[in-house]
Amino acid sequence: MNVRAMLEEQERLIFAPCATFSATSKGRLFEAPRCAIRPVYQHDRDSIIHCKSFRRLKHKTQVFLAPTGDHYRTRLTHTLEVSQIARTIAKALRLNEDLTEAIALGHDLGHTPFGHAGEAVLNKIHPGGFRHEEQSLRVVDLLERNGKGLNLTHEVREGILKHSKGFGAMFPEEDAQQNQTLEGQIVRIADTIAYVNHDIDDALRAGIISAQDLPQDCLDVLGYTHAKRINTMVCDAIYASQDRLPCLSMSSEVIQATEELRSFLTQRVYYNAQTHDEFRKASKIIDELYHLFLEYPEKMPIETKHGESTDKAQLVVDFIAGMSDRYTFKIYGNMFLPQPWLVM
Repeated sequence: MNVRAMLEEQERLIFAPCATFSATSKGRLFEAPRCAIRPVYQHDRDSIIHCKSFRRLKHKTQVFLAPTGDHYRTRLTHTLEVSQIARTIAKALRLNEDLTEAIALGHDLGHTPFGHAGEAVLNKIHPGGFRHEEQSLRVVDLLERNGKGLNLTHEVREGILKHSKGFGAMFPEEDAQQNQTLEGQIVRIADTIAYVNHDIDDALRAGIISAQDLPQDCLDVLGYTHAKRINTMVCDAIYASQDRLPCLSMSSEVIQATEELRSFLTQRVYYNAQTHDEFRKASKIIDELYHLFLEYPEKMPIETKHGESTDKAQLVVDFIAGMSDRYTFKIYGNMFLPQPWLVM
């Protein structure tokens, strides 16, 4: 028995019956031999960690634009926090940790620079709109590895596509919005737990809000510290789901408190005048770059022109969505700002 087969047998003995088993994956976009060592979802996780799009997340905005402080979250640290929260829940429920982690690590690969402000402006100006979860799937299917893609499994790809809820419910009632795997559903929950808590932490650090501003009734339910709130949400998701599998759940009290914190963040942090003004400027940068490259596509670096698409607008979106914050500033400066004349 090779190592992969041994690990797949361990899954059969340990996992809950409703887990997603590596040996019974629906397969990849393209036929490929299975690794002798790694089950398919572990292989997918490794492919994501080693791809260029994953590395660029370290210089993409989470909430605060291109922060200079060492302790503010970026899109990469957000992704890692989602991954670890999701793994904790999956392990406690005896579900597939490798699948859960692969989805979590890949869920934001297609996110734009400047966070949701970048996504909003591309959604407004690009024909057909723009959604970062769809772009994340495009990254792993078509754009990585010079147009060859990562060739991930069906289950990871679906989890990436359906992870986002925007301002929607944590537990959607419509089947079309729901992941078919419990592991994918866990990532959707973990994404909310992570960003609600770390966005509060970063907003407190930035002085946008104070601890006294946080809704008291939410703190009474969830806890008065960052660690306590995460622990409450994670434990609640585990205990509420244990006896209800294959349905995931949280208590109504914790869901209500979490939703109230999301609303608080929207009003006091995401649309705060201090941060919103900077994102307005960032949106203008993306708007101007989009129209420049649409008119003069030859100004885009040649290495970005890959994939199957001959649609100029799509190629421009692929390029812009893939940029980090600092690279966007650099490109914008090169294109629109006068450069010093160097005399030797």
